[in-house]
Amino acid sequence: MRLDRLLANLGHGSRPQVQRLIKTGRVLVDGAPVKDPARHVDAAAVTLDGEALDHAGGITVLLHKPAGHVCSHAEDEGPSVYDLLPPMWAYRSPRPETVGRLDRETSGLLIVTDDHQLLHRLTSPKHHVPKVYVAELARPVTDELVTTFASGTLVLREEFEPCAPAQVRVLDDGRAEVTLTEGRYHQVRRMFAACGNHVEALHRTTVGTWTLDDLPVGEWCDVSERPTPS
Repeated sequence: MRLDRLLANLGHGSRPQVQRLIKTGRVLVDGAPVKDPARHVDAAAVTLDGEALDHAGGITVLLHKPAGHVCSHAEDEGPSVYDLLPPMWAYRSPRPETVGRLDRETSGLLIVTDDHQLLHRLTSPKHHVPKVYVAELARPVTDELVTTFASGTLVLREEFEPCAPAQVRVLDDGRAEVTLTEGRYHQVRRMFAACGNHVEALHRTTVGTWTLDDLPVGEWCDVSERPTPS
């Protein structure tokens, strides 16, 4: 790839801006200054101000979303999960995006990536990637609710296609773990509501084989080099 295009794609500025940056001699290729913006390079061989380029091979991170943050770039919607990531990432092309969304009041695991193939694999209904949530509920979970979730017959309000079977594991009187293989709008909350219960708090712990583990709230960790979840 051309050196100027590479740096622009990684968020270092517009093409004219990075061309001027290159001509200052701050960019090295294999340890030697390069001032030709049109030179084709291997990203791994390029340094800027003595540092390797940030995530030159692409970005995939796990983010522990706090409640109260939105999965949106719109400034008028309030605090955004993108505010928790390095600001320069917003200028990359392609720009990293969340894999699906969690609503404002739902906390937990988000995957953020610029890998569109990975994004498609994790969100496509045909791949049935499991997602695990812990719900705090207004009322205890009944045996009837567990059976209904697992039946594959539950139809949500204003929909016609029943939900795919979902597994419910009761944790205690007020909490349950729910495993879904699809991602409809506010699905967990709407499924409980359809069965006469109410979700008071919701937290996602797992997507595929990726989990939050001990990742602190509001922090992210890099999984760009790890195997993709199944």
